[in-house]
Amino acid sequence: MKTIYFLTAVLALLVIGCTKEDLSKNTQGYAPVTVHVNDFSMSVDEFSTRAEQNVADYNAVGTIILAFYNGTTEVFKHTQLRSDNTTYATFGNFSCNLPIGNYTMVVIGRAYYDEDVFTLSSPTSAGYTSERARETFCVTQAVNITSTEAVELSATLNRIVAQLQIVSTDARVDGVSKIRTTYAAGGKSFNPTTGFATVNTGFAVTNSPSAVVGQTINVRSFLFLATDEQSIDVTIDVLDDNNQVMFTKFIPNVPFQRNKQTTLTGPVFSETALTSSAFKLETAWLDGNTVPF
Repeated sequence: MKTIYFLTAVLALLVIGCTKEDLSKNTQGYAPVTVHVNDFSMSVDEFSTRAEQNVADYNAVGTIILAFYNGTTEVFKHTQLRSDNTTYATFGNFSCNLPIGNYTMVVIGRAYYDEDVFTLSSPTSAGYTSERARETFCVTQAVNITSTEAVELSATLNRIVAQLQIVSTDARVDGVSKIRTTYAAGGKSFNPTTGFATVNTGFAVTNSPSAVVGQTINVRSFLFLATDEQSIDVTIDVLDDNNQVMFTKFIPNVPFQRNKQTTLTGPVFSETALTSSAFKLETAWLDGNTVPF
């Protein structure tokens, strides 16, 4: 079963009127546009849930951005934050006014944390400039407003990231503070129209495991891929409180695919040289394939 989220966007194009600065007016020449995020249904084995949920009930989506562009010119943009009810009347419902013309609609739903820095600058450019990418869903769609007649549109919002999960088979040892994951390719920026990474030079992300000493760890991170399927070298560094490397594991040619989770399982807290059997790889692809590594 394909693992996606579904977003239904309904545009009610009523009367041509208002500017984007004043959405309450309805003067001749513009069309009021209402975008309603109706259903976010999911069937996600690799993201630990199969339940179908409405967007308002799926707390992992903390923010939704709606934007309209005329070419590369931004005509309207609004960001809703689930945690800030001053940004919406109903989370997932948008209203704006657009003049007659041809537009590209961009809708992005993503996880949200205070330290995130995210920018959407055009239908072909968006991304995170903070340390880590987040679970991200996106759709772009052409919208043509030709008259004051009401128009309804629907769109499907797809998850466009891949996820890496690192599960240790050995227990966390004393002195460990962080796990740093370095991707040799992929990126944190993407093209909303294609869903592919716009930067393919890799990056590093650091996690602080919640497991205490004596327990195994499980850390996760997200990345955007340059192609739908991509093999990437991954380096795992175990750091102490001073960010000094205690142990390092290098795993070459780890397979990734958009909208899927790759799980690496093996010894993390040891000085044993990595062998071909030291780590096991579970791709958790939608077709259920398991590839030994």
